[in-house]
Amino acid sequence: MATPLRLGIAGLGTVGAGVVKIIQGHADLLQMRTGREITISAVSARSRSQDRGVDLSGYDWEDDPVALAQRDDVDVFVELMGGEDGPAKAATEAALAAGKDVVTANKAMLAIHGQALAEAAEAKDLCLRYEAAVAGGIPVIKALTEGLAGNQIDRVMGVMNGTCNYMLTRMQDAGLDYQTVFAECEELGYLEADPTLDVGGIDAGHKLAILAAIAFGAKVNFAGMEIEGIESITIDDIEQAADMGYRIKLLGVAQMTGRGLETRMSPCLVPDNSPLGQLEAATNMVVLEGDQVGTVVMRGAGAGEGPTASAVMSDIVDLARGTRLTTFGVPASELKDVRPARSATPAPYYLRMELMDKPGALAKISAVLGDAGISIDRMRQYGHEAATAPVLIVTHKATRTALDEALGAMDTTGVLASKPVAIRIENV
Repeated sequence: MATPLRLGIAGLGTVGAGVVKIIQGHADLLQMRTGREITISAVSARSRSQDRGVDLSGYDWEDDPVALAQRDDVDVFVELMGGEDGPAKAATEAALAAGKDVVTANKAMLAIHGQALAEAAEAKDLCLRYEAAVAGGIPVIKALTEGLAGNQIDRVMGVMNGTCNYMLTRMQDAGLDYQTVFAECEELGYLEADPTLDVGGIDAGHKLAILAAIAFGAKVNFAGMEIEGIESITIDDIEQAADMGYRIKLLGVAQMTGRGLETRMSPCLVPDNSPLGQLEAATNMVVLEGDQVGTVVMRGAGAGEGPTASAVMSDIVDLARGTRLTTFGVPASELKDVRPARSATPAPYYLRMELMDKPGALAKISAVLGDAGISIDRMRQYGHEAATAPVLIVTHKATRTALDEALGAMDTTGVLASKPVAIRIENV
């Protein structure tokens, strides 16, 4: 009979407790599917006394996750602490040095240190698995590394932060402003301890950096990504987008071009009748485009105890079955240093600005756009009573470079009362 697969679990928050529940509640099912028992040897967390809704009395306790990672009775180190550095990184490195396979849900650590960790793992013929690091319960890592391995990937795109999608959906459905919805999310506990990780696009950017590495055989390069959050989105933007048949989403896009690898995470307008446009609440969606398969759309819960713990268990089950893959689908030593490239694909843009209420203000803005080679599709000026006038412009297709040139020139016109908001329109 096959020997048990013995786990050491570091981090007993929502996800860690969820993994323990699955192992305890589905022991017979897991053994039937893998041909061996999956057991927990020891656990580690910041507090021993906290009630986590699960019985931990049968497991040894290690206060130090590094000591847990080095135990002789641990075959797989399960890192669920989070954080790009600190105990998570130290314990992961210790596990690999001690010859343990690692399963993690830590997108920040992989986005920043993924290349070095992959090289360390593969130098010892170890596995570093991370299905739970991207899009929660959606099996997008397996889709790229296994299901679509026969495809050249043309583009990866998606909504990868459930909190941002919830906020934008809530603003639209309830007619609430950003600050009100932000406060709601804080009260409900939906935001990270540092909220900018969510609303600033950083959390979603970590995930896109990982997907781009797998899809395009490139070294993970989070620093080369363009990132813009949703902080500047107003209820006016939401309502005007709806009037034009669009919804605003925090959208990640990665694609290889002749100039290099484009990776961007930013608010975009998408058609309200598209799969992305119809994505509600905290749900995630990833769209993969391959040269053989065409377009694959994957939708599901992007966070939460059950979905994320399910993704962690999928990696553990693979290891129990003896399925062993390189970290990013190809050997880490063969991943390419790819030059990051700013998006040059032309697209229409939505522009919102406040202009000084004086003669010729709108003409100056139109002239600046024309000088940058950007033509106007639609323009709307709203009624006002103050000394400024709100203006909405939708351009025809333009490059971001041309738009940035125009936005820079607008600052010199003397007619802007506030910094313009520019949102790309993606006809997905």
